[in-house]
Amino acid sequence: MKKLLYIVGSPRESASESSNIANAFLKQYKETNPDAVIDELNLWKDKIPTFDGNKAAAKMTFLGQGVLEGKLITAWDEIVEITDRFKSADEYLITVPMWNGGIPWALKQYIDTVTQADLTFGFGPDGYFPLLKDKKACLIYTSAVYGPGLPVSFGLDYQVSYMNWWLELIGVTTVHNVTLLSTAVRQSSLEQDRNLALETASAIARKHFAA
Repeated sequence: MKKLLYIVGSPRESASESSNIANAFLKQYKETNPDAVIDELNLWKDKIPTFDGNKAAAKMTFLGQGVLEGKLITAWDEIVEITDRFKSADEYLITVPMWNGGIPWALKQYIDTVTQADLTFGFGPDGYFPLLKDKKACLIYTSAVYGPGLPVSFGLDYQVSYMNWWLELIGVTTVHNVTLLSTAVRQSSLEQDRNLALETASAIARKHFAA
């Protein structure tokens, strides 16, 4: 029985464009995969550990700085627990609204929590290498202002480029994207663009995430 981890990156609930597109994906996904487990992780409601001093110190023990003992073990156990939840999924659905050209801080916090040496990636003489295998993801990208072809005054994209780098780092190499961009700028085509995004999300779930 396979498992989909749905990571909610927007705090706007029903007002969120990315969440509404994700719902179209999930509706089709459930029809296509009736026996699959869907684990929803809401970054704005669920407790995500703060990567504080103890956790940073615990992380550095893997690089030979200090010893993993006492309170550092407890701090590291929190990291391992949430990372194991992430690793246990076979597939991922992640909503990624653009904030200030990049990704929401809650999503960045989560990425910083689960992206750990010896857990999701390794490091050796030739640099970084991924530890995850046979995973796939669907990412929903939205923006209110930024869009391809618009002048730089409408923003730059550190959203998709960052997520692509991160997924490749940990080993999620099969990635399908759905985009709905410039929703506050291209009002004349918004309804058409929104419908296309909904249809695309549903099609991806049907064609690429079948059981």
